[in-house]
Order: sequence, then structure tokens, then C-alpha cells
Amino acid sequence: MRAKLTPYLFLLPALTLLTLTVFLPALQAFYFSFTRYTYDLNQAPVWVGLANFERLWRDPVFWQALGNTLLYLVCVVPLLVTLPLALAILVNQKLRGIHWFRTAYYVPVVISMVVAGIAWQWLYAENGLLNQWLRWLHLSETGIPWLTSPKLALFSVMAVTVWKGLGYYMVIYLAGLQTIPADLYEAAAIDGSAGICQHWDITIPLMRPYLFLVAVISAISATKVFEEIYVMTQGGPRNSTKTIVYYVYEQAFRNAELSYACTIGLVLFLIILSLSLVRLTLERSQIQPLV
Repeated sequence: MRAKLTPYLFLLPALTLLTLTVFLPALQAFYFSFTRYTYDLNQAPVWVGLANFERLWRDPVFWQALGNTLLYLVCVVPLLVTLPLALAILVNQKLRGIHWFRTAYYVPVVISMVVAGIAWQWLYAENGLLNQWLRWLHLSETGIPWLTSPKLALFSVMAVTVWKGLGYYMVIYLAGLQTIPADLYEAAAIDGSAGICQHWDITIPLMRPYLFLVAVISAISATKVFEEIYVMTQGGPRNSTKTIVYYVYEQAFRNAELSYACTIGLVLFLIILSLSLVRLTLERSQIQPLV
């Protein structure tokens, strides 16, 4: 009996910490989404039922933030699935000094997003480096409003997300590539498969578990994007870069609408839960472990 309880005793401290910092606040936020509650400590939450959800349904800013989040998801995830794989194949070659290239590609991952956001904000500025290059190449006389145009701002922020995530997902792919036996490529070469065809015939099928893993991780990260928006655009111009997470922050800490922010957060939780369920379904039905 004691041997059966021992593993649970080791798990108890971590479970207690998770309960106090994650599970209980999540349940409290779920309750607040059905109430009217502000930061006034002298006023108890007032039960309003589905009133917050009705307000959410009629809120045009929420739907715009949801659209921006889905657009972020559609644009960023395919790039973060394909580009790091190509980069991992490149740095997996046995070349002199390749370790330095791996380190260089991974450097953006360890840089704080705040620092990266400020640096890219300087690059995107009217007199920033990018516009200076465009003027020098005579491609644009006035420069491009990277962060001030409603049509370009969100895509400019996406570029920062992709740039910073390349190295992280490259390492995941690199770990998978190094588990593929070299004999498979030699056998494929004998059968007439060479160059890119080898990767299409061997690499991609055997890397399918890693492709699905990166797709789900990057999709969840894209739905929770916040730091880039906060540092670079503050949700502007004209709400063109406002995402669901930023809208939760805005309602909770700027407008003191805590209950409404919890309602928006509940919608975000359902989206992330759906992505996680999709991942579990794909793992059970399609993904086969490497042998």
C-alpha cells in the first residue's frame, strides 16, 4: 500500500502549487465571467448570468480581435512549420563550423521579446534601417508605414514572431532529423532518389510526428500572442493589431472590466482547448512513432 502511495506523495507538492496558482484562479475566472465585478474590493461580484456573453456577441472590437487572432494563426503557423524544417535540414549537414550557425540561428530565441520588439520597432520606424535601405535602393521615396498602416501593421508584427520562433522550432526538428538513420538516404540514392526528392521521400514522412507537434505548439502560441503587440503597436492603428489576449489585458487592466475580461478569456480557453483536442486526435489516429 505504501509503495502505491509513494509516487503520489512526490506529486503532491507540485499538484498543490498548480492548484493554488492555476486551477483555483481558472475556476474563479470562470465564475467571474457570469458576474459583474470590478476592482472595487468593497463590492462583491453580482451574478448577471449570460449578460457578459450577450455583450461579447454584440462587441465589434471583440470580433475584430478574434479575426486578427485567426489571421495571425493562418499566416504564422505555416511559416513556423516549414521554414524551421528547411533551416534544420541546412544546419544538419556535416560542415566545418556548423555549430556556430546553429548557435547564430538560435540567438533570437534567448532574446527577450521586449528587447526584440523595441529593436524591430526601430527597424520599422519612418527613418529606420528598413526604410533607409528602400530609399537607397530607390524602391520607395517616402518609406513604408510598417507599423502605422492598418493594412501592414499586423503582418509586420507577424514577421517578428516568425523571426524569433525559427530557432526554437529548428532545434525540435534537428532532434528529429538526427534520429533518422543515414542508411535510408543511402538506399534512396541507390534507388535514384537524390537532392530534394530524398527529403520528400524520407525526411518528411519520418518527421511527421514533429511536424504535427510544431504545428500545434505554434498554433497555441499564435493564439496567445501578446508581447509583440504590447511593445510595438499597443493594438493599433485602429485596432488592426488587437488580438484576443491583448483585448483581455485591455479590458482587465485598463478599463477595469474584470468580469468581461474573464468572459473573453473563456473564449480563448475554448479555442486553445480545441487545438489541443485536435492534436490528441491526430496523434491517436495518424501519427505513428519512429522505429
